[in-house]
Amino acid sequence: MAEHHDHHHGLTARIRHIVLPHSHDAAPGIRDAAESSGVGIRAAWIGLAGMMATAAAQLVIVAMSGSTALMADTVHNLGHAATTIPLVVAFRIGRRPSTRRYPYGLRRAEDLVGLFIGLVIAASAVWIIVDALDALVHPRQITNLGWVFAAGVVGFLGNEVVAAYRIRAGRRIHSAALIAEGQHARADGLSSVAVVGGVIGVWSGIARADAVVGLLIGLMILVVLVATMRTVVRRLMDGVEDGVIDELTTAASTVPGIAGVDRVRARWTGHRIEGDLVVRVAPDLSVGEAHAVADDVERSLRLAVPHLETMVVHVHPAAT
Repeated sequence: MAEHHDHHHGLTARIRHIVLPHSHDAAPGIRDAAESSGVGIRAAWIGLAGMMATAAAQLVIVAMSGSTALMADTVHNLGHAATTIPLVVAFRIGRRPSTRRYPYGLRRAEDLVGLFIGLVIAASAVWIIVDALDALVHPRQITNLGWVFAAGVVGFLGNEVVAAYRIRAGRRIHSAALIAEGQHARADGLSSVAVVGGVIGVWSGIARADAVVGLLIGLMILVVLVATMRTVVRRLMDGVEDGVIDELTTAASTVPGIAGVDRVRARWTGHRIEGDLVVRVAPDLSVGEAHAVADDVERSLRLAVPHLETMVVHVHPAAT
């Protein structure tokens, strides 16, 4: 035995594609692990800078209006750094080489941070829903409506720009944690939409409009959270997206000299895929020839799955 190491169309579908994460979207493949980690770190830092700029603009409006509601929303946006910094740390930890204690490396730190981000998003959704329910029971008077409206718009636009950038970068390198962090920014932006909706409602004579909008947004965030966490949990459970195993099997079976593919396994470690498979070749091949076939299989696999990091190819003789 030789062993080698190393949608749909339409407006509704487009909106769903923007709001919900797609972990297997078509994107230019980044075949180098260091490069993909660099993309993730850069996206995290640029996103953090965008959120800080948004929060700074809101602080100016808070100082001019004296609105405590806006102060709460601004502090909520500033708190986003509590999840951005761990994400950057996770990307850096994932770059470390494997050790005897962690022979597969430390890229799973990225998925663990994704789980933490999910908990923070869940806490944000619960906070918004509880606050909205309280506002329904105890209507609040909103003052400085013009300034409140302006701050809400700034908060939404700033967070949405950050969210779109991070989600796009996360899809590019297939990082579930970075996509989750983008959804976190989107959740912050949606909380600002509640502020805007409340102002419009008051201008329209509907006192509880802000509470109703806030409640709907909180429920929407929970829907986004479930879709995001499905990918994170699947990866922690060594799951891959539909079609990945089929792609690997097809790529291996089409290599000249392969008589059959018996077993294919793959899993995500952070934003890279690793795995192993068994292929069968003619029993009269020499060790050198079988090794060459294994090389061809690995090259074919890397071409088929751009985010493939390591694949162990086991070569067995075909039954005669």
